[in-house]
Amino acid sequence: MTPGTQDTGERPIFLGIDGGGTKTCFLLLDGHGRQLARHTTTTSYYLEIGFGALRALLRDGVAETLQQAGVAPARVTSAFAGLPAHGEDSALVADFDSLLAGALPRAVIGNDMVCSWAGSLGGDDGISLVAGTGSIAYGEWQGRGARSGGWGEVFGDEGSAYWLAREGLALFSRMADGRAAPGPLLGLVREHFQLTHDLDLCAAINGDAARSRLAQFARLVSSAAADGDTQAIALLGRAGDELAALAGAIARQLALPADAQVPVSYTGGVFEAGATVTDALRRALARDVPGATLIAPRFGPELGAAMYAARLAGFRLRPQT
Repeated sequence: MTPGTQDTGERPIFLGIDGGGTKTCFLLLDGHGRQLARHTTTTSYYLEIGFGALRALLRDGVAETLQQAGVAPARVTSAFAGLPAHGEDSALVADFDSLLAGALPRAVIGNDMVCSWAGSLGGDDGISLVAGTGSIAYGEWQGRGARSGGWGEVFGDEGSAYWLAREGLALFSRMADGRAAPGPLLGLVREHFQLTHDLDLCAAINGDAARSRLAQFARLVSSAAADGDTQAIALLGRAGDELAALAGAIARQLALPADAQVPVSYTGGVFEAGATVTDALRRALARDVPGATLIAPRFGPELGAAMYAARLAGFRLRPQT
């Protein structure tokens, strides 16, 4: 073998691509679930970077990943790319579906919610909640699937990092001008943006308001909550309520029996806030989906993408990580 190649023999090889509003991860596994290569790059949200850039990002990422493993495209048994906004514009379905045409012999394009579901639940029945840059839920039950949320930041994405950042900055504005009692969030935002005057935040945000960048400010809310800011804690609690509502909508769409024991898992940066979010989510789930049990994710969404690629080819894959 030449340097950088791996002897995969005739074992199947699966490529998973987990797209997102902040980053895109390419993961190549063999039929035993062993990692052959991994590559991470920037956002694959086409509304932010454009469709041409999305096509180039995916093809360059595939080429880089396969080169790392010394694997030819023809050796990839199955590939799945889960991308944000897939399925949300009927006029673009054919464009999405052709993104990897010619780059790989067998590739399917879908929504990134599938990656999170396949990874967090290990491909088993249940509901997956995603609260990253945006928010969405996907669930499967006895061969049926359903989606809720994912309407975008303008009139949706409740409970997401973008939503949390927007609501957190709005809370700062209320603290700054006296509509809300000051809390730790006030100083954290001033320090983060190095504000000479509080109104300077308008220029800082409005001049650099890309979706993925604004979503990063959700961490300021989490930090303020960790410092005891009761209003920031309440905001994280609202995020938990909003995410539970997504799970409740999935349960109704799937017509789950009232006594069904439903595993609910989660992925996304909002959950880095820890128990403040998950405890609120657990309480709200008890109300909205009484049979739900909140479980920690089994695998990440990038592994979920590869697992789903294997499933499309008729394999049950368990990653060795």
